[in-house]
Amino acid sequence: QRFSANKSNARQATSRRKLLDKIALEDIPASSRKYPWVGFQMAREPGKDRLFVTEVSKTVDGVKVLDKVSFIMNRPDKIAIIGESEIAITTLYKILAGELEPDSGTVKWGVSTTQAYFPKDNSPYFDECDDNIMDWMRQFSEDKRESYLRTFLGRMLFTGDDVYKPVKVLSGGEKVRCMLSKLMLSGASILMLDQPTNHLDLESVAALNNGLSDFKGNVIFTTHDHQMIQTVANRIIEVKNDGSIVDRNVSYDEYLQLNNR
Repeated sequence: QRFSANKSNARQATSRRKLLDKIALEDIPASSRKYPWVGFQMAREPGKDRLFVTEVSKTVDGVKVLDKVSFIMNRPDKIAIIGESEIAITTLYKILAGELEPDSGTVKWGVSTTQAYFPKDNSPYFDECDDNIMDWMRQFSEDKRESYLRTFLGRMLFTGDDVYKPVKVLSGGEKVRCMLSKLMLSGASILMLDQPTNHLDLESVAALNNGLSDFKGNVIFTTHDHQMIQTVANRIIEVKNDGSIVDRNVSYDEYLQLNNR
């Protein structure tokens, strides 16, 4: 009986395969699901000098989170900043972005560079804001035309009347997609992203991963997404608990192997 059942199953599998072979690809309806697309273009190519961080120290709430941090970013660098202390990492981003002054040390950007910053906490961009998405986006653009702004919002799936939605009511994921639209709009030569994958679905994370990998400029970023660090970064800077850094020109997996993790 078991043998005849197996023969029957084999016949069913064969007939099912023949049926599938008969179905032309054009007979299969296209999926109505749309996917986000992330791409970054520099408005202009910067010169050789990119970023010089020299002896930067900072104390937060009585704890020294950065202690004489020094590094130089060069033309091909895409740097992942990792570490146990998210406070230390976010503090470094805020200093690089000019939002915080270091207690000592200096940050010097190349004169021909432009920077765009994606903060971990985006609430200051949306709280107390009465704009809809289109007007919110317009404040960051020299070109105020709706058709121009829609090209960037549409990439993050804000289409039709979606762009007139008040930013106050947006979900966490929608706010992140707005911030990514703003980042694409910037035309910056150096992108700084502190935890950009928070609140994003898998398709958006994959789109961001591709966009950062393809970008011709510099990237400094932090994420818990292992795949993104491994495929985007060619340099790892780890902020240690004592505020010092370890700086290696290796991939993430190589860095983990070097440190027996």
